[in-house]
Amino acid sequence: MLHLRLIAPSERSAAVADLLAADPGVTHLAVLPDAARQPPGDLILCDVVRESADGVLRGLQELGVEQNGGVSVTDVELALSAAAEKAADTVPGSGTDAVVWDEIAAQTGEQTQLSGTYLALIIVATVIAGIGVLLDQPILVVGAMVVGPEFGPLAALCVALLRRDGRTVRSALRALVVGFVVAMVVTVLSTWALTAAGLVAREMLVAERPLTDFIWRPDALSWLVGMLAGIAGMLSLTSKKSGSLVGVLISVTTVPAAANVAVALAYGVWHEAAGSALQLVINLCAIVLAGLLTLGVQRFWWGRYSRPAGTSRVPGRRRPSAGEALPPTPQSDPPSERRDASR
Repeated sequence: MLHLRLIAPSERSAAVADLLAADPGVTHLAVLPDAARQPPGDLILCDVVRESADGVLRGLQELGVEQNGGVSVTDVELALSAAAEKAADTVPGSGTDAVVWDEIAAQTGEQTQLSGTYLALIIVATVIAGIGVLLDQPILVVGAMVVGPEFGPLAALCVALLRRDGRTVRSALRALVVGFVVAMVVTVLSTWALTAAGLVAREMLVAERPLTDFIWRPDALSWLVGMLAGIAGMLSLTSKKSGSLVGVLISVTTVPAAANVAVALAYGVWHEAAGSALQLVINLCAIVLAGLLTLGVQRFWWGRYSRPAGTSRVPGRRRPSAGEALPPTPQSDPPSERRDASR
């Protein structure tokens, strides 16, 4: 269940409250006239089951609430309420399977920022994987997979492509490209430094490495594993099952492949660098393709059950653009009469 806190302009408050009250998945609805000051308007509080949340949020956007007010959404960890249980039982579907697209877009959009923390994590992960490759230690490779933050931009790229959000697509691609390039450059430099210190050597890379040589030898299974990882990753993201996401991170060889590219370039082993680069491209493409397919199936499936709240009562309404005047509210009382009735 999600908790919604809305600020609606006074002239829109009645329409917003009616829209929420008409949805069977909404409960605990409260309207506080003139309680909001920045921006000014009425404060509206309610809880909504996840199965109805996407339709409710779309209905609120069609009423222009986000343009002239605001909507805040938080998770409800515990709700002791017969009304909440009734709402969950009334709406078809399962809350675990429900997809709230605005929530997913907000979560993944944050992962596209090319921040210092993101760069530090991907650099550390790639350097660890580079050492693991040279030592033929799968434990280090697995650890690097978990540390690597690259799945965030990959997930954001999938969501942005599905929603045709060009700005987020560009941000996600920038985070991926810049992150991997910077991490590989640092790994090349660290490999040279470790070699100069006598801790590693070229012979370690060209020697038999039965535990990690799969990283630079892609095959049909590389594509299959990438596809399965993309499916599991999207499902764990949309269902908020972070434990499954850890398993996804361990199953793909994006960071280890980038590390193997860097180490092979540092020692001039070109065929291994090329194989690792191909492994990296295969995994990235497979994850994005599988993620798009998974999200597309989820959108189609939930489209059968969810619809914008109140669409049957306000047919043909479209979402106003920024700065556009709000459309008139059908069958709504004048503000003065509504104020008197609320008293």
